[in-house]
Amino acid sequence: MRRSRHQLLPTPPGPDRFLAAARRVMARCDELARVTATPGQGIERVYLSPEHARVNRLAAEWMREIGMTTRQDAAGNQVGRIPPADGDPEAPALLLGSHLDTVLDAGRFDGIAGVLMALEVVRLLRAPGDGRPRTSLPFALEVIAFSDEEGTRFGKALLGSAAAAGAWRDDWWGLTDATGVTLREAYLDFGLDPGRVGEAAYRPGQLIGYLEAHIEQGPELDERGEALAVVSSIASAKRFQITVEGEARHAGGTPYDMRRDALLGASEAALAVERICRAEHHIIGTVGQLETYPGAVNVVPGEARLSLDLRGEFDGTRDRVWGAISREFDAIMGRRGLRWRAREIHSAPAVFCAPLLQDVVREGILSTLPVGADDPATIFSRAGHDGMAMAEVADVGMLFLRNPGGISHHPDEAVTVGDVAVGIQAFTEAILHLAAE
Repeated sequence: MRRSRHQLLPTPPGPDRFLAAARRVMARCDELARVTATPGQGIERVYLSPEHARVNRLAAEWMREIGMTTRQDAAGNQVGRIPPADGDPEAPALLLGSHLDTVLDAGRFDGIAGVLMALEVVRLLRAPGDGRPRTSLPFALEVIAFSDEEGTRFGKALLGSAAAAGAWRDDWWGLTDATGVTLREAYLDFGLDPGRVGEAAYRPGQLIGYLEAHIEQGPELDERGEALAVVSSIASAKRFQITVEGEARHAGGTPYDMRRDALLGASEAALAVERICRAEHHIIGTVGQLETYPGAVNVVPGEARLSLDLRGEFDGTRDRVWGAISREFDAIMGRRGLRWRAREIHSAPAVFCAPLLQDVVREGILSTLPVGADDPATIFSRAGHDGMAMAEVADVGMLFLRNPGGISHHPDEAVTVGDVAVGIQAFTEAILHLAAE
């Protein structure tokens, strides 16, 4: 399958064009970082907020600048489209994109870099000639800026891409944010019609695939000294809210052998999660929240609530580890005279990238490397992405971009302009390889 770039592009873009594109991406990441609900305190853009509307308007402006027609879909995702070489307005599309929403106190590249890189790829693949907006490809290109990958506001991730995949669930309308606003109310306030959310869904045959460029949210590429990687799969995940019940009693008057301290049981449980998951290859367990009740300085905690985020490369391994964690919780609580229960609040199966799309991404990366270089890294994503939802309606492929230090969901998140340039080159070449196939 391997071909040189010159076999695919009659007039290949020079390195200066990729570097100029990368600089534009970096500048626009900075511009979008200024669209935040917390100026001077960090980046915060959540679903159906004024900031969401502002970044959609900016994205639409940048889409129109390169000849794309634009629309905001019925779920608030911003979409741009450019037709294929023959101009067919009904031609199936290759969908490119990522998300523009953020976590609290976010970095400026998670999701955002992928949307902006996709726009630069479209700019590079526009057909020369009579000025009509179209690509040099046998299929249309669409760029989508998903609106709610993170789930920061309503606690449910992938709302935008779930709508695009036709997987919206009516029971989500009752979800509430921290102020008690329901998802349905937020839709109406944003100017969307809850009754039309199904119109955001892609129909069978409309897409030939979904490709996403994303920063790696870990250190593997940085440790390898490589800029880019092929993503093999997106981790399966489960999340639980766990409650530990003991007995609240006076801190001074209750001797240790009479205590049923829920906090100590929850703490031992959190350590057990770390111990069990460390012993398993490619399983990550995280306790990210811990609260105690009544929460007084002079009262033995009678109840503790903790979260558990469990991720793995394979669903079966993830579930087997959850079984081991559950048995260990039984033993811990039994020793301490406590009770515990778990409520599953999120479950997502592992999503495996399509072999063809893995191949074209690999070829795209190889085009940026010296002749005879080893194949690029292939790694699985421990973080979730919109591709998990889009796999319901299309084959999925992903390109990872080096993130120096591996930090993400944090203001110190970083990429370099040089890595973005080779990422744009590789992404462009991957699409050309797909067209050749």
